[in-house]
Amino acid sequence: MAPFYAIKPDNALKRAEELINAGQDAVALQTLHEVVLSKRSRSYALNVMEPIMLKYVELCVDLRKGKMVKEGLHQYRNIAQNTSVNSIETIINKLLELAEQKVAEARAKADQIAVEVIDDLEASETPESIMLSTVSGEQNKDRTDRAVVTPWLKFLWEAYRTVLDMLRNNARLETLYHSVTNKAFSFCLTYARKTEFRRLCEILRNHFLNVSKYSHQPHSINLNDPDTLQQYLEARFTQLNAAVELELWQEAFKSVEDIHTLLTTSKRPPKPVMMANYYEKLTKIFMVSDDYLFHSAAWNRYSNIERAINKNLSDEQQSRMASVVLLSALAIPIITTTKTRPGYIEADEHRIQKLNRLSMLMGLYQHPTRTGLLKEALNKNILSRVRPEIRDLYNILEVQFHPLSICKKINPIMAKLADDADMAKYVRPLHQVILTRLLQQLSQVYTTVKLDFVLELASFPAPYNYDAATIEKFIMNGCKRGELNIRIDHSSQSLIFETDLFAPPKDTVTEGIQLQSSPADLMRTQLSRLGSNLHAVVQMIDPSVKSAAKDAKEQAVKLAIKGIADEHKAALTRKATIEQRKELIESELARKEKLIAQEKAAAAAKKAEAERKRLEEEQKRREEERLKRIHEEVQRDQAKRIAEEITAKTGLQLKPEEIENSDVKTLLDLKVSRLQSEKRELTDRLKQIGRRLDHTERAYRKEEIPLLEKDYEKQQKSDKAFFEAARKAELTNSKIQHEENMKLKSRLVRMLGDYNTYKQKIHEKQKSLLDAKQRESEAAIEREKEERVAEWRARREEIQARRAAEEEERLRREQEEEAAREEAERKRAEQEEALAKRKAEQEEHNRRLDEAARKQREREAEIERKLQEKRAAPAAPAPSPGRWTRGGSASAASSRGGAGGFGRSPGGWRDSPRDGSRDSPRDSPRESPRESPRDGPRGPGGSPGGSRYVPPHLRNRQ
Repeated sequence: MAPFYAIKPDNALKRAEELINAGQDAVALQTLHEVVLSKRSRSYALNVMEPIMLKYVELCVDLRKGKMVKEGLHQYRNIAQNTSVNSIETIINKLLELAEQKVAEARAKADQIAVEVIDDLEASETPESIMLSTVSGEQNKDRTDRAVVTPWLKFLWEAYRTVLDMLRNNARLETLYHSVTNKAFSFCLTYARKTEFRRLCEILRNHFLNVSKYSHQPHSINLNDPDTLQQYLEARFTQLNAAVELELWQEAFKSVEDIHTLLTTSKRPPKPVMMANYYEKLTKIFMVSDDYLFHSAAWNRYSNIERAINKNLSDEQQSRMASVVLLSALAIPIITTTKTRPGYIEADEHRIQKLNRLSMLMGLYQHPTRTGLLKEALNKNILSRVRPEIRDLYNILEVQFHPLSICKKINPIMAKLADDADMAKYVRPLHQVILTRLLQQLSQVYTTVKLDFVLELASFPAPYNYDAATIEKFIMNGCKRGELNIRIDHSSQSLIFETDLFAPPKDTVTEGIQLQSSPADLMRTQLSRLGSNLHAVVQMIDPSVKSAAKDAKEQAVKLAIKGIADEHKAALTRKATIEQRKELIESELARKEKLIAQEKAAAAAKKAEAERKRLEEEQKRREEERLKRIHEEVQRDQAKRIAEEITAKTGLQLKPEEIENSDVKTLLDLKVSRLQSEKRELTDRLKQIGRRLDHTERAYRKEEIPLLEKDYEKQQKSDKAFFEAARKAELTNSKIQHEENMKLKSRLVRMLGDYNTYKQKIHEKQKSLLDAKQRESEAAIEREKEERVAEWRARREEIQARRAAEEEERLRREQEEEAAREEAERKRAEQEEALAKRKAEQEEHNRRLDEAARKQREREAEIERKLQEKRAAPAAPAPSPGRWTRGGSASAASSRGGAGGFGRSPGGWRDSPRDGSRDSPRDSPRESPRESPRDGPRGPGGSPGGSRYVPPHLRNRQ
């Protein structure tokens, strides 16, 4: 069962303080360690856990328990990272502050020890101290530091590693992570820890690479956040500054690569001050690596940014910066005295990749060249700001042609440059440039020169002077690079400047000033020069050539003017075609780039997956190795503990190599065998002792028997005397007690009557009171019973009345519902009856309509039949027109005479009878005018003459 203080943190803290006061710091630390690592610690409030962690960290630092502080910090991070980051920051700052304080105290102690060791300041070194220093290679101070300071430095370094590992890949702890990173860099700078700085850089680089791996976790680092990238960028610049200060140039170059990666990833433009620092550090890195070309390019970029951000530079600062820029460009060697590869080998894929990589770090779109850097410097009018000796140096090397005095003119300038600390580093490469220019200019003037003559011309003060072997090596390198074409004659100790008449033209201008054209240039331009000279001669001999050329020119101008529109149109068409082709090409390129990007992404994903698997396997292997080491360590500890137990119990001393070579099982078997042998020995010893004790006990008992009999008789006598005395005393006491009891009875008998009387009186009084209360209770019960009966009866009557009312209401509702249902049925029957009646009427109406339609169809059929008969009869001649009367023309009237005609009787039309009823048949005389054709001639009054009338429903049939 766990102790009480393991559950209550306050009690644990108090217990730890008590143990500290008692001088048991290790026990106090173990107590707090159990509380911090307990599963219940996650349920405690932070204001309770924070004091415990502060005391826990303090004890870990005092006892240098790095492993325990790591476990505690990781546990506390899991507790507090979701609620309070400030609490974690407080604990970490406390840890680092205490560790740094311990290191400072250790250094002060080491210094004090070093001073105290020197007893006699005037004493000289002894032979023993000299031999010790020769063998060990370190002084007393170094040994003291290693014994006193180094353990605390190691603990502080482990603390930094633990904290960084705890804070990595967590966005909420990101600010604290970078703060601890800066402190770790300061630690490496303060104590000049180069090895730890390399490891720190590797740790930070691995943390950054693992950001994408843990991106799926909550609160992971988001590299798309500009503020996050800015913090990483500032940390890498701090790393770069520290690497340069520690002169760890490889780490500085790796830091530059990390910075460039962050710059390309960041969407926010970097600060100009940062970029100025970036290029300044690159100048130092390239100078250390003897890469003068990119060193000059870095100086060029640095000066541009520095002048852009600092407008208040003094004239002296501007002059010094311009001088360094121009001098670094001039110091780029064309040929070196070191062993180099030929030009065709230097242009291989490896060197191209290197140049591309360095150009990318510099932010350049193409590789820098010496000529390009000089031109860029001259375009900025840098010669007006440089120091006079630098300007003279430029003129001597790049403008003037003086092979016999170049070294004499430059030596004073070199002396001035050597006195300047910032420019002295360019003196050696400048001498190589001077020697290159000397040989190039000599090759334009001489064909053969003595080697001694060249040595005399190339005389420089020590240590920059050249001997014959160095110059020969220099010439060989120049020939390999293609800058020189010299043959050395060792028999005559001379240099022969050869000329290849068919050498191709050079694309560079590293040869400097040209005094005259070389034979190769003359051979290459011979035909062009001959043509130009012949053309000039022809123009001088025949003036008509000029006039013909003039006329041809005018004619060409006229033709050009005429064809401007067509040419313009053709140009526009060509432009449109080019644009279309360009768009097609761009779309095709975009498609190819997309495919390439997809392939690269797939390859990268595959590579990342393979890398992830490899890392998982590596992690698994490391975990297995770690578990194996832990198991072996536990086995060794158990073996050591078992060996100590064996030694403590059996006294058997085991050798250390026996403990190391024996496993736990062997030691346990040894322990068991030792215990069994001890048990057997103990059993045998006990048996022997038992046998000896049996004989002794038997002898004792034989001697004891007569003594026991005498003692028994004596005991019987004493027991009998004691019994008789006790019996006598008991009888005496009983008699005395009886006499006292009889006296007490005689006194109490006198009060017995009064007692009984008083008792009877009390009983009667209490009985009367009890009877009265009983009667009252019975009466109350009767009253309560009657009230409850009455209440029950009233409630029953109320329930019966309510039920009767409800029944009456139910019957009334049923009657109303029945009446409503009957009324609805009656209305529905009436509606059905009315509907049936309307339906019958509608059917009757439809029947009548059908009958009327049938009769109408019959009449129409009859009329159609008669019309067909009329058409079959021959048509009568049309009557002549006559005078119009009310009844029409006379002929018409006569033809229409009769009751059915339009004519009227002599008595007037009012007295004439009707044509007949409407129900008369259609074959009455009235139908005669309708039988005439419709389109026949009409009479004068517009009355129909020979036409016949067609009813409307038959007009469409004709």
